[in-house]
Formats: sequence, structure tokens, C-alpha cells
Amino acid sequence: MNPPLTFEKSQIAACGMNCGTCIGFLRTRNRCPGCRVNVEKPVTRVRCIVKNCDNLKETSSGYCYDCGKFPCKRIVQLDKRYRTKYNTSFIENLEMIRDKGMESFLRFEGSRRNCPECGYVLSVHKKNCLFCNMATN
Repeated sequence: MNPPLTFEKSQIAACGMNCGTCIGFLRTRNRCPGCRVNVEKPVTRVRCIVKNCDNLKETSSGYCYDCGKFPCKRIVQLDKRYRTKYNTSFIENLEMIRDKGMESFLRFEGSRRNCPECGYVLSVHKKNCLFCNMATN
């Protein structure tokens, strides 16, 4: 089994998505470096409404929970889609970061996003481990 997972603050997008668990980040071909890394990215990340939000630019934290409009319509829509399709909540993620701190959230993600069979990172977008193919949900 692999060592326990650790995620970095730089992997947590402003919207509350853990980019370290995104299929785009985990794949080997055309890999996305994550939302907060300043390198060439897929056009969908460059055009991201949340990342380019003027209100977000005014927050001290750089996260949506710090915005006076949280949760805004866009975050509510993203949250609904991810709760329905992928069993994860951006709003809950952001509230945990706000209320318990980033380190606590990163530890939580490390414990819930690892395959119980092989220890590999579980993608929020897939129902099976990308490494050993064990069903996770």
C-alpha cells in the first residue's frame, strides 16, 4: 500500500474543488496542472467564471467562502452538479476550510480520497480507483 495521501493548499481551487482529485489532474495525457498553477492550462480553466470573478479578486483568502456573496449562483450550480454526479460538495469543502482551516481540510481530503485497496488517489470523477480498479462507491 502507498503512504497516506497528502494534498497541498495550491491544489485547492477557489471554488473548493481539490484539483488533486480531478481526473484532469490525475491523467497522464494532456494533464491539467490545477487551477492555481500559473502555467499553460486547458481553455476551460483559463475561462473559468469562478477563477475570473471580480468579487474573488477582492477577497483576502482567494477562496469563495470569503466573498460577501457566498454562496453565489455559480457556486450553488457547481455544488449541485458535483453533489448529484460525484458525491462531493464544494460548499461543504469551502465551509470546512473557513471554519476549521486549510490544514484540517487537507487532512480530511487525504483520508477520504485514498483507495482502501492500494492507497492511490481517488478521483471524484470516477467510481473505480484509477490504479487498481477497485470500486469505491
